[in-house]
Parts: sequence; C-alpha cells; structure tokens
Amino acid sequence: METYIFILFATLAVASAVGMVASRDTVNSALFLVLNLISVAGIFLLLKAQFLAVVQVLVYGGAIMVLFLFVIMLLNLSDEENMLSRFSLRYTVAFFLGVIVLAQLLYAIASVTGTLPQVHPDMEQIGTVESIGDALFTVYMLPVLVTAILLTAAVVGALLLAQRKISSEKGKGSE
Repeated sequence: METYIFILFATLAVASAVGMVASRDTVNSALFLVLNLISVAGIFLLLKAQFLAVVQVLVYGGAIMVLFLFVIMLLNLSDEENMLSRFSLRYTVAFFLGVIVLAQLLYAIASVTGTLPQVHPDMEQIGTVESIGDALFTVYMLPVLVTAILLTAAVVGALLLAQRKISSEKGKGSE
C-alpha cells in the first residue's frame, strides 16, 4: 500500500512540475508549484519525517507561496480584474471539500489494510524540533543566511520593477 501511495505522490509531483513549467499564466504556475510542494510533503510523510512535512506545507506551501503570489499580482497590475473574476467561491469550496473527501478515503483505506503510518523509534530523537534547529543554526548556518539574503534581494528587486512600471505608466498618462 505504501508503494502505491508513493507512486501517487511521485506522479503528482512530476505532473505538477511539468504543469508549472508549461503553463503560460504565472498564477497557474504558482498554483502548480503549491500542488508540487504539497505532494513533496506527502513523500516526506511516507519517509516518516513528519516535522519536515509540516514545515514543507506551512513554510513553503503557505508563506513563501503567498509572497510569490503577492509579487506576481504586484507586477501584473493591469490584469487585476481578470484574475479576481476567474476565482469563484464555489470553485474554492468545491476544491477544499474534494481534498477533505480524498483524505477521508485514504484514511479509510489505510485503516482497513492496517497500514496507518507509525512513527519510527529513531525519529523520536532525530526528527525533533531541537535537533533540526541545532543542525540549522550550527552546521547549516551559512546556507540559511544566504537563502534569507537572496529572498530579501528578490523582494526588493520585484518592488523596484513594479515601481518603475508604475512611474512609466504615470509618465505616459500625462502626455
């Protein structure tokens, strides 16, 4: 059963990555990236890395993607009304209800077959927040800081590009 779930998550990850690259719409590409990040979190769960799965969903799927969508929508100021008209409350509710039904179905199948995920005994020591925090702020301190600086520079660059676009539109309007 675990093999089939892995194949499902792996296929979903590859398909969403291809959809992200192939999509011409930036918002759709960002949503494909969210789907990819969630499927990678599912693979982390199969590897018994629950903390990494939660961090993957909360940090990457949540905070970073909100930042990406903010920058995308900031740069596409003229298409703002078209983006808002595409999303409907009905589709959003239908999507979340579908996810809930799928989760319940997978849980029911796992409980019948007796393959509910169990925490590996070694994960109680290795997968704790303290051990991961120690590794991040001792061994991997330089990569964490470089990533933070690169993300900050990317946001500043996007804001400068958006400011230049707004000032050039104002200059055209006054002529």
